[in-house]
Amino acid sequence: MRLSPSLTIANDMSHYNNLNEVEYLMQKCDNINFLWASLIIEECSRLGLMYFCIAPGSRSSPLAIAASTHPTTTCISCIDERSLSFHAVGYGKGSHRPAVVITSSGTAVSNLYPAIVEASQEFVPLLVLTADRPPELQDVGANQAINQVNHYGRFVRHFFSFPTPSDEVSARMLLTTVDYAVHIATSSPCGPVHINCPFREPLDSSPKPWERSCLSGLNVWMSMAKPFTYYFQVQHPFDCSYVDSDMAEVLQVIQMAKKGLLLLGAIHGEDDVWAALLLAKHLSWPVVVDILSGLRLRKYIDHISEIDNEVLFIDHLDHLLLSDSVKDFMQADVIIQIGSRITSKRISEMLESCFPCSYIMVDKQQSRHDPMHIVTHRVQNIIHFSNYILKAFVPHTGNQWRRFLQTLNTMADWEISLQITSENSLTEPYVAHTILDAICCESAIFFGNSMPIRDADMYARNTPENYHNLAIKLGSRSCHYIQVGSNRGASGIDGLLSTAIGYAVGCNKRVISVLGDVSFLHDTNGLSLLRKQIPRKPMTILVINNHGGAIFSLLPVAANTERNILDQYFYTCHDVSVQNLCVAHGVKHVRVSTKMDLRDALLTSKSQNVDCVIEVNSSIEDNAHFHSTLRKFTRQAMNHAMDSLSRISIPDSIFNGSVLYEVGKMEYSLYRVQLCSPPTSASANNKSSAFFREGFIISLSLTDGSIGFGEVAPLEIHKENLFDVEEQLLFLTHTIGGVTIKQFLPLLNGLFSSWLWHNLGIPTGSIFPSVRCGLEMAVLNAIAASEGSSLLNILCPQTVEFPGSSLLDVRICALLDSNAPPEEIASIAADLVNEGFAALKLKERLFIYLFIYFFYCHSKVIVTLLQQRK
Repeated sequence: MRLSPSLTIANDMSHYNNLNEVEYLMQKCDNINFLWASLIIEECSRLGLMYFCIAPGSRSSPLAIAASTHPTTTCISCIDERSLSFHAVGYGKGSHRPAVVITSSGTAVSNLYPAIVEASQEFVPLLVLTADRPPELQDVGANQAINQVNHYGRFVRHFFSFPTPSDEVSARMLLTTVDYAVHIATSSPCGPVHINCPFREPLDSSPKPWERSCLSGLNVWMSMAKPFTYYFQVQHPFDCSYVDSDMAEVLQVIQMAKKGLLLLGAIHGEDDVWAALLLAKHLSWPVVVDILSGLRLRKYIDHISEIDNEVLFIDHLDHLLLSDSVKDFMQADVIIQIGSRITSKRISEMLESCFPCSYIMVDKQQSRHDPMHIVTHRVQNIIHFSNYILKAFVPHTGNQWRRFLQTLNTMADWEISLQITSENSLTEPYVAHTILDAICCESAIFFGNSMPIRDADMYARNTPENYHNLAIKLGSRSCHYIQVGSNRGASGIDGLLSTAIGYAVGCNKRVISVLGDVSFLHDTNGLSLLRKQIPRKPMTILVINNHGGAIFSLLPVAANTERNILDQYFYTCHDVSVQNLCVAHGVKHVRVSTKMDLRDALLTSKSQNVDCVIEVNSSIEDNAHFHSTLRKFTRQAMNHAMDSLSRISIPDSIFNGSVLYEVGKMEYSLYRVQLCSPPTSASANNKSSAFFREGFIISLSLTDGSIGFGEVAPLEIHKENLFDVEEQLLFLTHTIGGVTIKQFLPLLNGLFSSWLWHNLGIPTGSIFPSVRCGLEMAVLNAIAASEGSSLLNILCPQTVEFPGSSLLDVRICALLDSNAPPEEIASIAADLVNEGFAALKLKERLFIYLFIYFFYCHSKVIVTLLQQRK
């Protein structure tokens, strides 16, 4: 067995004839300092601590040399102890094993403080070995000597200061101390431990005699490759009598839930993710997933999500809560939170508004994680908790609660996607929306604080992937998910780049890191870590450069503070060149300003075997404006959806299913009407003297006897004809019988396309526009007839009273020609409103689409200005 080139012991001591192990050590260790350092490093390696982060310094020379020359260790160095320590934290986050940080004495020790705070708050195991001056040099003005005893206070789980190396102290003390320190660091609550190591000179390998009696009792240890002290932790199953009654109370609370909500916070272990998924499937509750759960980012196979059919994920609760109506609706009576920390402030406020309710917090760590003081039950083991609940019967209740949330989430998803994709410019939400396209299931992602992690939590989109091993499958033990890392312990902006690089080393995956420009500038020394020759996969680092701290533009302070003060003391605006920083460190740099540039850069980076910094050009003002636009339109969509859903009567008898209507049959008939002039959609080559409008009338009957009608009128501009259209109608008559219609179909915004695909197997692009229009009109009219309402009241949730009493008799909209003067058009429109028309269609030669609200006679009338090219 090799301890280091300077300290070697054989597994079989007989190889050395009559030379015992103590005599062998005497030959290889020149002084007591190197003996102690070698023993410390060897015990670390036996405990599985193989990654050493070494800061340059003289006092730590024995430790640095022992670590760097050990045959099983991987070592990295950095000129900045702050970057180095955050790198160690990142390694711990990615690997779930402690890294070892070695520093010299003095302020080098203090430079580790921010990283130790993060490790403590995030329960990241870490071993810190700080070299120190001996006692006789303390408090006497000696160079580089400060008080390092309990230097990190309560932010470390354990502190121990070795005596100065001496052959009068048993070497067993070194081994047992290291064993205990690592045990504390890796036991719940995990975290950093600090061992202070004072050394007297010589700090190099200069010979200095020492007594071999200090190695007494190490014969067995030397003959094996195991730690000196073993620590065993006995896990008590949840069916033990002393916990059975407590868990029975928790189970009873869950079984009595009417509006249960499962919230997945920061979950770091794959087994814990698997347990949470099985619990979600078993409970059948809506599941709110935080970006740190690893399940907010999901990839699917062939556009079909097996898991989404089993687990109802609510990805956009943050933006659902922009609507006051949704806030009032979100009154869960039982909440189970798996994992710590919630990124969204709006969700946290919603959880507090649900109180008093039963709030069950389940996490592997012992900390409270109860900032709102609403936790009523605390369970400290995710896997055992899930196993216990899985063995019990939990009734599926609150189907309306599930379906409402499912519909709202779908509406929010469509609205957010529409706004983000329709915006031509490259926006920061677009980066979050498309980031999943750049990674695969074997990749990981690390988000910086401030805006990057918040944008990802709000706007990330899940995408399908043709991949033989599904990202998440409940039908097998395999559970692949997108591993997500961040520094949310203290949520600082320091050390994020270094943490991300350490995270890539620890998880051994290709990592994409998304950072803000201020965070990037705060840790530019971390760029030097990219050039270190350590085993890891290439990284892609996205730097969102809005030339300042954009998050402050979204906070109340921005509305009440002068711009010059904001720029100087909040935004900290800058013109630092990210490109020049990358060039200085020899790191590839790409700057993007358009959506296409970003897609190309991400695709190129994904295919190349080099690190790359992609700088996304943005601005504080544009970012604040677009975020405001997203919130505005999502709020409107949620208000509309809630108003519409609240108007739909859902009998208690269908709570065990999601179906409200069922199609009985569909029929169609041909019509032909002569016109006095050619229709505007006719071909310019049409020289006929007689003009007709011809098509089909669809009659769609529901099983409750309600009938809806729709018109299918093929248009030449869509390259349709009666023969082709009738073929599709004939197909529909044979397939639509028995098809179900969910109660929220009238909300539109893409729901009809989804219904066509999932219920009829018809892709949206394969159905003729006129057939889709007629079928959609027939379905909506049938729903209106079933509800005893008008089509307008089905589509528009507000109750509108129009002049006259014949509103329900008006089956078509009015069409106005825009050639007349505006005053004449307005007069005609007013007359049509008095007649009871609810919608007016206005042709406009300016080739633009306008949507306005027209108020007349105290009534709200939707006037659609529809462009048609002639």
